[in-house]
Amino acid sequence: MTTLFESQAPRPLADCLRPLTLDEVVGQAHLLAEDAPLGRMLASGRMVSLLLWGPPGTGKTTIARLLAEHTNLHFEPLSAVFSGVADLRKVFEASKNRREAGRGTLLFVDEIHRFNRAQQDGFLPYVEDGTVTLLGATTENPSFELNTALLSRLQVFVLNRLDDAALEELLVRSEKLDKKPLPLDKDARAALRAMADGDGRYLLNMTEEISLLPPELILDTAALTEIVQKRMPLYDKAQEAHYNLISALHKSLRGSDVDASLYWLARMLVGGEDPRYIARRLVRFASEDVGMADPNALPHSIAAWEAYERIGSPEGELAIAQCVIYLATAPKSNAVYNAMKSAMRTAKETGSLSPPKHILNAPTGLMKGLGYGKGYEYDPDAEDGFSGQDYFPEEMIRANLYSPRGKGFEKEVVKRLDYWRKLRQDKKRDDGRGEA
Repeated sequence: MTTLFESQAPRPLADCLRPLTLDEVVGQAHLLAEDAPLGRMLASGRMVSLLLWGPPGTGKTTIARLLAEHTNLHFEPLSAVFSGVADLRKVFEASKNRREAGRGTLLFVDEIHRFNRAQQDGFLPYVEDGTVTLLGATTENPSFELNTALLSRLQVFVLNRLDDAALEELLVRSEKLDKKPLPLDKDARAALRAMADGDGRYLLNMTEEISLLPPELILDTAALTEIVQKRMPLYDKAQEAHYNLISALHKSLRGSDVDASLYWLARMLVGGEDPRYIARRLVRFASEDVGMADPNALPHSIAAWEAYERIGSPEGELAIAQCVIYLATAPKSNAVYNAMKSAMRTAKETGSLSPPKHILNAPTGLMKGLGYGKGYEYDPDAEDGFSGQDYFPEEMIRANLYSPRGKGFEKEVVKRLDYWRKLRQDKKRDDGRGEA
């Protein structure tokens, strides 16, 4: 219950505008509409354990509180940031007693990913037997941060970052509450929404600061930037954004989209990614996705990495950008990647087969007596510089592991392979006649 003094205390704008009904929640109609998953769940009068996953400022806590109001369950909020094992034990014990009295408990755990694995395991028996209906909220990918056992007992609902229309709705609501328009011109208003980067709470915090300005002062984009600090892009080098953006860069390079590749490179650098990590991934790309279609891709990517190591940021980042452009515009082939996978698979399947004796060194008399090196032909001395001997294990059928696609320089590689293949066939045919 709010006391008289509490009601007179100042409240942040984001708290004043917190939705009182699910209909007032913006940007999450894909979950809350009547025909959406949460909408159908509420209409049926049932509540299951679930997880709300989404970026900051998208309404996870608000939705959790409003869902509690639609149930006959006791609402028990808990923050994983401030709670430990002792707090969980108290909640579970109280929930048991409440259940014996005929009432269930809706346990809301904010930032649930901050609980360690052992603490997460502690939820399992109480969720399993229905002592609590768990409602978790997280900004991190639950696939990485939650135990598989706990995750299997939760329905996961993904909240979207707020789009431009949803952010504009929040600005309109703030103006109605303040009973005056924000002192922004059209471009500055759009810039303010862009600065929020999909975070409604951050938008309202900036709006609260702007609303204190004299109404006769109309800000343009430059003036707005001086007053409020631009939000840093959401990017955690150890979490999902890290993997999402490097995946976006890799696939844009593979798709030969140079502009998109540069964009994702810039997104990672602006987010604070270590350029060395990006350079390392570009070296991998040069072999995995370009390969022999352009053999210069690999030395080019290594040169970019070395250039960055020599001159550092920000100048060295230009060498990485040059490498991105080179790789994006290079012909693509994964033939080297596929050949290595095939070779690894074949090596595992064939076990510990020995090389044929004719290609084994014989540094001792015993080894010579066993036939090591016998019959080996030195290719540079052979006609055409090619002996045509077989270098696979004698018990193994010859494997064709490398199959170039004929892209870029691979066209020349195909010619070379065809040349050696024809010579090998001719040698075998000639050897067959000689034996006859």
